[in-house]
Amino acid sequence: MAERVAVVMTHRRAEEIREAVDTLERVAAEHDVTLRFVDDEPEGDDEGVEIAIALGGDGTILSALRRFSGSGVPVFAVNYGQVGFLATIEASDCQRGFARAFSQDFELLHLPGVGIAAPGIRQAGLNDVSITRRPGDRVAVLAYVLGGEELGRVRCDGLVVSTPAGSTGYNLANGGPVLAWGVGGYVVSFIAPHSLTARALVVAPADTLTICNRSSAESVDVSVDGRPVGELAPADSLDCSFVGDAALLAQLPGTTFYRRLREKFGHLV
Repeated sequence: MAERVAVVMTHRRAEEIREAVDTLERVAAEHDVTLRFVDDEPEGDDEGVEIAIALGGDGTILSALRRFSGSGVPVFAVNYGQVGFLATIEASDCQRGFARAFSQDFELLHLPGVGIAAPGIRQAGLNDVSITRRPGDRVAVLAYVLGGEELGRVRCDGLVVSTPAGSTGYNLANGGPVLAWGVGGYVVSFIAPHSLTARALVVAPADTLTICNRSSAESVDVSVDGRPVGELAPADSLDCSFVGDAALLAQLPGTTFYRRLREKFGHLV
């Protein structure tokens, strides 16, 4: 019989998760599962991994999802963060949750992503891509193009391109719409626009969005899932495209996006 292996990724605040790790090791032994504790995100020897266990907040969960993107390995996440919108279970339910994880008693949620391409940049985000002016620089001028048409040119502090999973983060703070999980496409919202007409836009999955830096002299920073990946110089552009099946997130049977939304953010009215 082949060895069963689970990778474990944590937020590294050892005291907070000590009890959970003890429980995890005990339950793994009961299910004949070998645990492999790994560092944050750099790919290693993940051959034969059956499941990834993430102990942390949404940042840790995103790191696990990125590491196993496209591999078919699901991420089973335990919330040790502020919101934990992506978490499979809460920290208080570790004992039963880990048993369900190793018994494969969960459903798989296929998460989409956003791929980006620009000079010196080729990345994919599972939450969002942000383009922001640098501290102390003048307000950025950003244009966005769809279907060969420039739809807008906005003076702003930046913009955010969010997946459905990421739409409850930076995009929501910008006043952008929440996209339910399962929606095909992604949303563009502006950060502090200096305009009364700038509006968030949901882009169809088959369409490529091009963002152009129309600032006269200032470069703007590009981040993917909150991590800096490069910059756009004046006149440079960045292409965004929808990636339909980027990662697998484990969720308990019967869990819905709308229940998560209510539990994490409260009633909408």
